[in-house]
Amino acid sequence: MDERTALAGSGPAVAQAPSQPTRFHAKPVPAEVFIDHGINQETRLETLRGYLTAPSHFFIRNHTTTPVIDLRSWRLRVEGSAVEKPLELTFEDLLRLPSRSVICFVECAGNGRGFFKEFMGRVASGTQWRLGAIGVAEWSGVPLAAVLDLARVKRDTPRDVLNVLIEGLDSVKVNRPISLEKALEDGTLLAYAMNGQPLLPDHGFPARAIVPGWVGINNIKWVGRIEVRDHSIDVPTTTTTYVLEGPDYPTKAPLRLQTLKAAVALPWGATLAAGRQAVSGFAWSPVGRISRVDYSLDRGATWRPATLREPNLPRAWARWDFEWDARPGEHVILTRATDDQGNTQPASIPWNRQGYGYNVPVPHPVKVT
Repeated sequence: MDERTALAGSGPAVAQAPSQPTRFHAKPVPAEVFIDHGINQETRLETLRGYLTAPSHFFIRNHTTTPVIDLRSWRLRVEGSAVEKPLELTFEDLLRLPSRSVICFVECAGNGRGFFKEFMGRVASGTQWRLGAIGVAEWSGVPLAAVLDLARVKRDTPRDVLNVLIEGLDSVKVNRPISLEKALEDGTLLAYAMNGQPLLPDHGFPARAIVPGWVGINNIKWVGRIEVRDHSIDVPTTTTTYVLEGPDYPTKAPLRLQTLKAAVALPWGATLAAGRQAVSGFAWSPVGRISRVDYSLDRGATWRPATLREPNLPRAWARWDFEWDARPGEHVILTRATDDQGNTQPASIPWNRQGYGYNVPVPHPVKVT
């Protein structure tokens, strides 16, 4: 059986409804893998093995209960004032189009939000993530450009305004626009597979958007409609939520790119035995490869380079590690990433009401006994 047949044939089985209708999620969310935020589930980074994040360990960010999609009746509509030929595609139609694979991260826009309270003393609204609202996977599907080509997007359509709206089939129909320029990038996909397997319901079955480097909300799950307009599209996720709002952000600009970050792959408040310890973690950039990760064991007075491990892919992540002769006592580990575009994590950032973009080096607490 070839991959296309396997994907089409396995879809309905993957999307079986949970046995308990009151559950938020279709897949198991064990406490040893996830930090429970109710409808949202944060990955414990210390449980990850290898470069790609297994679907079983991939974080969940939902706005409502995971929907169950019937593959036989699923349709993708492509419409709007900037298309000459509106479309309605079945899943089989999607599988017939050219496909490609992209390895990249998907990260919630609010990843790190809890640190605004923890280190700045000001609560930001939303799920109080630390740094586990991220995962890296190999996404396979159809370039969004191929679908837009079928719909014949008008040549004079503006390319840099947010005018390509992608909408999900969840009960609240979450949607958010990207620019036509971003939609036509090679890496922007309508993905139907994750690490070589059909998408799980919690991760967007049967098809989701993958928009490398942009905030997670743009990676719409359970896609059912794409609208392309000849002007900017304003929706609540660009005017009310997913905007930078606060005393230092008077214009309420809608988010686009993620922020550069590094994280330690240890439990928060980990306890380690005294002696030689291997400390590891992850670092990621929305615009390139990681070129350097530095660590500090004296609250930033001095920094040393960690060792970077391959693979180290742009808009995915790099794994890093260092050896520590850990002495008994209370410690913090600071990590600071730099990418190949010359960006480095900042020493401070302004607070914003919705808690986006926290990427100051985080003092990760560790107790050594």
